[in-house]
Amino acid sequence: MKVLVMVLLLAAIVAIVVAALSIRVVFQYQRGVLFRLGRVVAVREPGLNFIIPIIDGLKKVSMRIVTMPIQSQGIITRDNVSVDISAVAYFRVVDAQKSVVAIENVYAAIDQIAQTTLRKVVGQHTLDQALAETDAINADIRKILDTTTLEWGVEVTLVELKDIQLPDTMKRAMARQAEAEREKRAKIIAAEGEALAAAALGDASDTMMAHPLALQLRNLQTLVELGVDKNTTVVFPAPLMSAIADIGGFFARETAAASAGIGAGPAA
Repeated sequence: MKVLVMVLLLAAIVAIVVAALSIRVVFQYQRGVLFRLGRVVAVREPGLNFIIPIIDGLKKVSMRIVTMPIQSQGIITRDNVSVDISAVAYFRVVDAQKSVVAIENVYAAIDQIAQTTLRKVVGQHTLDQALAETDAINADIRKILDTTTLEWGVEVTLVELKDIQLPDTMKRAMARQAEAEREKRAKIIAAEGEALAAAALGDASDTMMAHPLALQLRNLQTLVELGVDKNTTVVFPAPLMSAIADIGGFFARETAAASAGIGAGPAA
């Protein structure tokens, strides 16, 4: 009787151990690659899965998006400027079987190829392009990475340049360039203002020539503005052109009268 109890107890223990070794839980964000005697036989979905102990092995693969910083790279641009650029890449596993079978360490491989691709792509652009056309550079890097990583069952979803470090001499040169650009724009704006002011003054002078009283009214307005300060004595010249015109008209009338008198004498 005791022997039977021991056998049953031993069988129960063996059954519990076998069950413990047979049960595998795959989380929602994972996929399980099932190996049987070293060969891939299936990819298990999330949930409770059973395997054959010792014979089977289950490799769990995360399907979530992974954020991978790309360390700063010393790069020489196409116009021979040395810059340090860092970036960040986002990728996720789309084929669990390939990510396990096709490559030994997919994360280390993506890190290395991302660094080399960053140097290659940025080195084909000038400094101004690297600073202004970051979207195009990001798209080129992602396209090149996808060409390789899809064979490993990995898809690169996004690549972004994170930081661009310039030499101090280049920073000073760019600051001088920006300052010169702003001075040029200021001079152009001032010249345009002078041109508009000259055109407005020309229109005003034409209006005053067409309407002589407008100049008189302007003179009176100036006197009113100067007269605000009562402690100031202002010597304001009379309108010279109108005075000359009046004098000229007077002499013209006198000359006409004299000619008319001379012409009437012999007739009498």
